[in-house]
Amino acid sequence: MKALGLHLGAGRALFMWQKLFAFMLSSNVTNRVWKVIIAAWVSLSCPTPIHAQQMPNRTLTELINKQEPGWDLVRDWIKQAKNSVQVLPKTQAHADSALLAAQVTTRSPMGAIVYETGGILVDGGWLRILGSGCPALDRDLMGWNEGKQQGFLLVADDVMGGFYALNGGAFGPESVGKIFYFAPDNLRWEATNKTYSEFLIFCFSGDLASYYKNLRWKGWEQEVKALNGNQGLMCIPFLFTTEGKNVAKNARKPVPVAELWGMNQNFQQQLDGH
Repeated sequence: MKALGLHLGAGRALFMWQKLFAFMLSSNVTNRVWKVIIAAWVSLSCPTPIHAQQMPNRTLTELINKQEPGWDLVRDWIKQAKNSVQVLPKTQAHADSALLAAQVTTRSPMGAIVYETGGILVDGGWLRILGSGCPALDRDLMGWNEGKQQGFLLVADDVMGGFYALNGGAFGPESVGKIFYFAPDNLRWEATNKTYSEFLIFCFSGDLASYYKNLRWKGWEQEVKALNGNQGLMCIPFLFTTEGKNVAKNARKPVPVAELWGMNQNFQQQLDGH
C-alpha cells in the first residue's frame, strides 16, 4: 500500500473513519471493496506506511443474501427505466468467482449486479455498468480494477472514454462512497454527488441526452451499436483539445477501452506535470 505521507490529526482522522464506517454499513461491502476504502483512510490518517489488517474472505454462501436480495431493487429500477437497459446474461461460474473476488454481499446493488449479470448496457451501449463479465462485455468488476490506482473503484464507463469511479478516499474523505466521473473532454475527475445506487437510477432514468450533449453527434447510435463492451471511440483531434471540442467533426475510430483509459491517464499526468 502506498502511503501519502499526510497526517490529518486525530479529529479529522476520526471524521474520516466515521464517514467510511457509515458507508460500509449502508452498502454491505466487505473485504476486497472495503480494502479499497480502508487503505485510503489508513494512508491519509497515518504518517508512516502500514498495512490494513487482513480480513477473512467470506464464502459464496455468506455473500449470497436470499432474504433481502438487492437484485429485486435493481430489477424494479430497470422496470421503471426511461432509458434503454440491456441486462447481459451471466455465466454462473464467472458470477461465482466475480462475487468471491469482490466480497460484496448480494443484498447491495453492487453485489447484485456482479452476481446476477454479465454487466449492463444503457442507452444502446453508450454506458456500460460492470458485472461479472460476458462475451459482450468481457470485463468483471474486480478484474478491471487490477493494477489501477488506489483509493477508488471503477464501476462503469462510456464509449467516449469517460469513467465512473466509487470514491474510497482518493477524491477526499468528505465524499467517500460517492461516484466521480473522469471526463474525457477535460481530463478531470468531476463529482456527481451520487451514491452507487443513485448513480444506477440516473443511468436508467436520468436525462443522458442533456448530460452528454457535448459528446454526441447525429448518428451516434449506429456507431455505438457496432461496438462491443470492451471498445470505445477515440476522437482525433482529442476531445480535451480546443480543436477537438466539435465532436461531430472529429475523426472517430474504435479502440479498446483499456487503451482509452491508459492514454487519458497519461495525458492527465503530463498536463499536471507529473
